[in-house]
Amino acid sequence: MSSVSVKDLSLNFGHISVLKDLNLDIAEGEFLVLLGPSGCGKSTLLNCIAGLLDISDGQIFIKGKNVTWEEPKDRGIGMVFQSYALYPQMTVKGNLTFGLKNAGVAKDEIERRVARTADILQIQPLLERKPSQLSGGQRQRVAIGRALVRDVDVFLFDEPLSNLDAKLRSELRVEIKRLHQKLANTMIYVTHDQIEALTLADRIAVMKGGLIQQLDTPHAIYNHPVNRFVAGFIGSPGMNFLEGQLETGAGAVVKIGNMPVPIDRYVFSGSSQQHTGATVLGIRPEHIAFGDGAGAMPFSHEVDIEIVEPMGSDTLVWTRLDGQSLSFRVEAERPLQAGDRVRIGFDPARASLFDSATGNRI
Repeated sequence: MSSVSVKDLSLNFGHISVLKDLNLDIAEGEFLVLLGPSGCGKSTLLNCIAGLLDISDGQIFIKGKNVTWEEPKDRGIGMVFQSYALYPQMTVKGNLTFGLKNAGVAKDEIERRVARTADILQIQPLLERKPSQLSGGQRQRVAIGRALVRDVDVFLFDEPLSNLDAKLRSELRVEIKRLHQKLANTMIYVTHDQIEALTLADRIAVMKGGLIQQLDTPHAIYNHPVNRFVAGFIGSPGMNFLEGQLETGAGAVVKIGNMPVPIDRYVFSGSSQQHTGATVLGIRPEHIAFGDGAGAMPFSHEVDIEIVEPMGSDTLVWTRLDGQSLSFRVEAERPLQAGDRVRIGFDPARASLFDSATGNRI
């Protein structure tokens, strides 16, 4: 049985359609990330599951129970928002216990839940402090703790790390991952940050325009994106896109200008190997070889370096192939500079081909 099921869900604001006939099944104990740009509908979907928005059509089930018209408090969920939303006049302990007291939970049970939550989140020394005495990371831990004390099966996170600096985000990302491994609860997590999605998720639902574009594991989405939007949204630095012409049959190639890129080892999607004509070849910077290894690749070519971007652990190098911008990664120790002529190469089996008209994977 699914932990959370969304069936044919639609949400309209007046004449504007925000979510469209959306279906989603989340397994028991799964960590699902809703990923996409601002306005794609990911937070709206989370709020529908939480009961904070009334849907226009469809049904929502949690633990097999139809909760479509249930109040948020009756859905068996705990929610963590982007803003900490802590009561400033209360201590940390007061914030953790406030909802439980209002729900009439027994005093000894409240103490047990608070002690357990404080131990899991390592906030025991903070229980008597007020929010103004806490750092941003500590406040977000308390906000997560307020959801944990509810002792529910499903946790919803709405961009909980967006207000933190890069270092704190990285630290709390690890803590959330550890929390999921320890609790094994179902977690649905909204973010626009692809790094959070790739590192946290069991599966990622990439959204655009109120629709799920692809729902799969981080590995599958990274290596086999179903369309150009997903390919471009996932990956940092982003995937290179080269316009070309696909010629199938014996000795199939994608011609980038006058350069034939052999694709005999490329795995086509379904029956799309019959496709010919305008095609976009996508290749990630880290899949492009440089120097001695480039010549051994099925496709290689000499290029002139335009820009060198040192990034610490490695270097991003920008060049052009048939006049089209292309980036590739090299080790940080490589002494490269603008104007150098080098050989690069890649295996087209690691590339992605997209229909120029539809953007769908070929």
